[in-house]
Order: sequence, then C-alpha cells, then structure tokens
Amino acid sequence: MPDFELENVLGCRVAGVDEVGRGPLAGPVTAAAVVLDMSRCPVGLDDSKNLSARVREVLWEEIIACADVSVAHASVAEIDDLNILRASHLAMERAVAGLRALPEHLLIDGNMIPRGLSLPATAVIKGDGRSLSIAAASIVAKICRDRIMVDLAQQHPGYGWETNMGYGSKSHMAALQNLGVTPHHRRSFKPVHNML
Repeated sequence: MPDFELENVLGCRVAGVDEVGRGPLAGPVTAAAVVLDMSRCPVGLDDSKNLSARVREVLWEEIIACADVSVAHASVAEIDDLNILRASHLAMERAVAGLRALPEHLLIDGNMIPRGLSLPATAVIKGDGRSLSIAAASIVAKICRDRIMVDLAQQHPGYGWETNMGYGSKSHMAALQNLGVTPHHRRSFKPVHNML
C-alpha cells in the first residue's frame, strides 16, 4: 500500500502527479496534481487500478474536499501532433501549473520527468502504489477522464466508450470498422491510422 515515506523524506510541500489515458484509441490524456494535507488524508488511498469504481468515487470526493487539486488535459489534436508521451507530459505540466499554491517538490509517476517542469521533481516508478500523493492523483485523473469518455459516448453512441473508456476493446474495434473514425479518435495510433 502507498504511504507518506517519500513525502516525509522531502519534508516540504509535495505534489503527487499522475496521468491516465495513454493507451486508448480515443479521447484526451488527463493528468492530475494533488497536494495532500497529511493531517486529513483520506483513508484507503491506493493506485486507482486497484480500486472499484464506487470506492474511487468516494475517495475522489474526500480528496477534493481536503487537498489542493488540479486536473488538466492534452487534446487528441495535441496527442497526434506531439506524440502520446509528450502530450501526457504536457497534461502533467498544465496540472502542476493549475495548483492553488506552487509545491516545493513534485513526485511524478513513472520513469521520466516532463521537460517543461521548472520545479524540483522525482520520478517514481510504480509511484501510485508507493506514494499517497501520487495515488490520490491517479484516482482524480481516472475519475475525470472516465467522466469525459462517458460524455463523449453519449455524443458518439456505438463505440462503447462509457465502458471501454476509449481503449481498443473488441466492441470498440468492431465499431471503428462499422461506424468509422470520429473526431475524438487518435489518428496517429496505428489501429485508427490503418482504418484511414
């Protein structure tokens, strides 16, 4: 389970940063930056992938109520223009910039630090399972992106985005064949590119 060990070692105002949505064929990539109040930390924070949708929703409410939270996105056009790694880093940079007060250090999930960040930062591999701040960011980013995909699913029925969140599931791939490519599909991604 994640804990505050990394934050305690740093001993300053720390933001956890994580992104979601690098793999899907459709929709934006979404990042969150979260500065937790260690004295009011929600109980049960974990990597969002380890939590049920219901538990994520409950924790999201608690995180929003007691933490400095910022969410940002990189659009499908930016993903196609820059590439998915650079776009996900851009979303992270935007999320950090949106915090109410600038943190003194960033804990970034993964093995790379986005080059556009000017703050001291540490890349933490599998950080959402190690740091409570990153775990909180993973939950916030997942909830926000899932909600976007549910909204887009209503505008573009048939692709199953309300359940597959834009990932290349069997039903999504079949819909691409039958219904074609939408403006929300990532044209630089091979399965979509090959359809065009």
